Amino acid sequence: MVVFLRSIKACLVCSFLIVIFLFAGCASIKVKETKPVVVKGFNELKKSQVSSLISKVSTQDNGDMSWESMREGINNNIKYLSRKPADGIAAKYGNMEITWEMLLRTNNDLLEILPELDESPELLEEKFAWYALSPRTLLTGYYEPHLEASLTPDPAYPYPLYSVPEDLKIIDLGDFHYRWKGQQLIYRMDEDGAVPYYDRKAIDFEGALENKGLEVAWVRDLVDVFILQIQGSGRLILPDGSVKHILYAGKNGLKYVTLGKVLINRGLMSKEGMSMQGIRAFLKSNPDLVEELLITNPSYVFFRVDDVGPFGSMNAPLTPMSSVAVDSRVLPLGSLAVLTTKLPVQDDNNKKPFVKMVMAQDRGGAIKGTRVDLFCGSGPEAEFLAGHLKSWSHIYLPISRDYLEQKKTLELEKSGK
Repeated sequence: MVVFLRSIKACLVCSFLIVIFLFAGCASIKVKETKPVVVKGFNELKKSQVSSLISKVSTQDNGDMSWESMREGINNNIKYLSRKPADGIAAKYGNMEITWEMLLRTNNDLLEILPELDESPELLEEKFAWYALSPRTLLTGYYEPHLEASLTPDPAYPYPLYSVPEDLKIIDLGDFHYRWKGQQLIYRMDEDGAVPYYDRKAIDFEGALENKGLEVAWVRDLVDVFILQIQGSGRLILPDGSVKHILYAGKNGLKYVTLGKVLINRGLMSKEGMSMQGIRAFLKSNPDLVEELLITNPSYVFFRVDDVGPFGSMNAPLTPMSSVAVDSRVLPLGSLAVLTTKLPVQDDNNKKPFVKMVMAQDRGGAIKGTRVDLFCGSGPEAEFLAGHLKSWSHIYLPISRDYLEQKKTLELEKSGK
């Protein structure tokens, strides 16, 4: 009996120790958190989601802006899209294949109801199916900077803006292999053959393009040249007070490096205080670092002077607060989209909601994936907004319901159903 009791006691002790061990082990095991998988593509909104989106669009306070203000931009979209093959693939992103006809029909349908939208925004729900772009959008901004300039050589304006050099050559790599479709090689020839085109250091600090008759204007400040190249276009304020547009004409094809990241990585500026105005102020306060910092970005932009502008990649005028630059592999040029975001407010730490139909009418060297760049216009307010805008946002793509229904009917007819 004693032996039996001792055995039971030993078993109970062992069981207790095992339970303690298991609990201790469980406490030390860290369960790895799994992040939700973000699927790239366009996801169709449910009816309730569409109603909510249209309500936001119709109640958003955009000043005195009317839907009619988009008419010129939509007409420019239609002109551009009409030159494309109807059944051609404009973009294939995730689960959606976007054709040029799809975009053209959507623009035509919006143009048709445009006069009624101020009073009847519900037509947006009736006429279009809506798709949310995934993952969400990083929204930044660009603008037309003003530069004091001269169209003739003048010691007061020592820094030139160059046109596209004649020795800059471009090859369409898609002509060599289908995998390289849409890619270009930009180069020049020297005695050893094809070489990369001159970089920023060679052009701005070593005189690689001097005395070649390429100057289209001269400006007061080299930093202004750098910022103009980031924005892509601007306005020249001439000595007599007249204004000319300075427009993008080409680039040297070298990698674009963001100066803001360079300043942060070197500990020269904080991420929190980063803005175009902050970069300009830093360079003005540290003139001895200007050359060292500017040449970290080898990319260089060439320009032309015009009386009108600015123009986007469709060669059509941009509309402030409506035109956006996109990665056309995701959102093709000519696309319409509703953008929901929050914009910075000058002299205020808060941000204000912004919900608006925008038009994909431009591209940008730094615009990749779902990122979108909003054209903010010209002047001090536009400069502030573009310099401080960095907001996570959402893009919603409308597609003509008539187009989708006709496409479905044709597919059923082809299948014999």
